[in-house]
Amino acid sequence: MSNETVTNRPMTTAEWATLVFLSILWGGSFFFNAVGVKELPVFTVVVGRVALAAVLMLGLLRIMGLKLPSDRRIWAAFFGIGLLNNAIPFSLIVGGQQHIASGVASILNAATPLFTVLFAHFLTADEKMTGNRLIGVLIGFFGVAVMVGLDAVQALGSHVTAQLMCLSATVSYALASIYGRRFRAMGVPPLVTATGQVAAASVLLVPVMLLVDRPWELSMPGPAALGAVAGLAVLSTALAYVLFFRLLASAGASNLALVTFLVPVSAILLGFLFLDEVLTPRHLAGMALIGLGLAAIDGRPWRAIRRLASPAVGRR
Repeated sequence: MSNETVTNRPMTTAEWATLVFLSILWGGSFFFNAVGVKELPVFTVVVGRVALAAVLMLGLLRIMGLKLPSDRRIWAAFFGIGLLNNAIPFSLIVGGQQHIASGVASILNAATPLFTVLFAHFLTADEKMTGNRLIGVLIGFFGVAVMVGLDAVQALGSHVTAQLMCLSATVSYALASIYGRRFRAMGVPPLVTATGQVAAASVLLVPVMLLVDRPWELSMPGPAALGAVAGLAVLSTALAYVLFFRLLASAGASNLALVTFLVPVSAILLGFLFLDEVLTPRHLAGMALIGLGLAAIDGRPWRAIRRLASPAVGRR
């Protein structure tokens, strides 16, 4: 089946179910962060996530008959993607969630495609800005500004700093998505890339954790914090990567991008149900604007509206 066929066909019921479940797993990462960071310092939470996920995914590779490459050039790329896609953004988001609700962090995270479109225009030869994409980026960034609010101008409080940390994480994710294009040219299977990046991120972060968090001085965390770290590693990282690449192969990147719209919904519901979080009207307005911007970038909602309107025009 050609890539064109995969990316343009409607998703099946099973693919939609997988997409929704994936959004719950990734939305759940913000919930798990909020629980874990109550008892554990930032880098301990992040190292627990990537290190345990790396062990699980190495086991999965062995079961599947795959192995990590020994090429130094590929490992240098693993460390690059591990830094941009795991070490930096995970640390910034967990650090930000010390001061802001998980739902707010997830909404800010939805700005990732906005930065991706913007950076891709300047850093790639085949993903240039179009009119729809430019409009979408502008609307989306206006939504981010609405979310952060006038507080960013009047006083740089801890909650504004936390929001800017989460927003900075999306910049790192966007750069990672562009940097990660090289693995296809290197012939590295996607699941091997995912395993290599969490392994590399673990190597990068363990020294930082030992230096900053000094875990031997920490008191033993309770079952909630330990369960949250396990949930981050097993569900929101290892299992999520497996589902992500399976859905990428069957439904294509364009359909998979729809998960961006669903992750904040899952995170907000989990925060509301289990963490007593409340979002302000400006957060909801910002989410709506970011969603509108992503819809403009994606283009499919407008094409669907035009298809529905065309028969009506013809019947007049």
